[in-house]
Amino acid sequence: MRAFRLLLVPALIALAGFWQPTEAPTREVLNWTIDKAHSSIGFRVRHLGISFVNGVFEDYDATLQFDPNDLSTLKATATIRVASINTGIERRDNHLRSPDFFDAEKYPEIRFVSKEVRNIQGNKFQLVGDLTIKDVTKEVVLDVEFLGTAQGMQGELRAAFTARGTIDRFDYGLQWNRLTEAGGVVVGREVTLLIDIEAVQEGA
Repeated sequence: MRAFRLLLVPALIALAGFWQPTEAPTREVLNWTIDKAHSSIGFRVRHLGISFVNGVFEDYDATLQFDPNDLSTLKATATIRVASINTGIERRDNHLRSPDFFDAEKYPEIRFVSKEVRNIQGNKFQLVGDLTIKDVTKEVVLDVEFLGTAQGMQGELRAAFTARGTIDRFDYGLQWNRLTEAGGVVVGREVTLLIDIEAVQEGA
């Protein structure tokens, strides 16, 4: 037994020389600039209960921070100028800017600040954040898909996301509506958020 122990000790010492503790992978959280020429922040809402009206906000600032290899690191913020709303019909856009809806003069900005990434499944996940409209802040959940990265024409690294979510416009004081002769409503209460983002790595 003593001889076995004498043989075992050098063997353990030798093995210890080869074993190193496993280090956690290093996260490289990068800053990204939104490419507005290939991005869109928009919405869709029911009209008369049978069709949809689509619109976009053309003036906004947004920031992204994340490691493409670790989606849990994603942080996002956005500031949207309400007056830039565009549904393709000037009369309707002016109505949306009025106190009946967004009241753009009194509440010129919509803001979003992310708080949490959860339920990551491959390249899909949920982004939880606070959405502020007309000084009312509510938590929203966006279903997001990371579309990957690619090298741009100038050698820059680009990344893309698509996101969808729904809000109840009444929660934010956007309660204008009219009834039709049949008793239906002109504008739906549920609004679908349609977000498509392409971003460029800063400092690449």
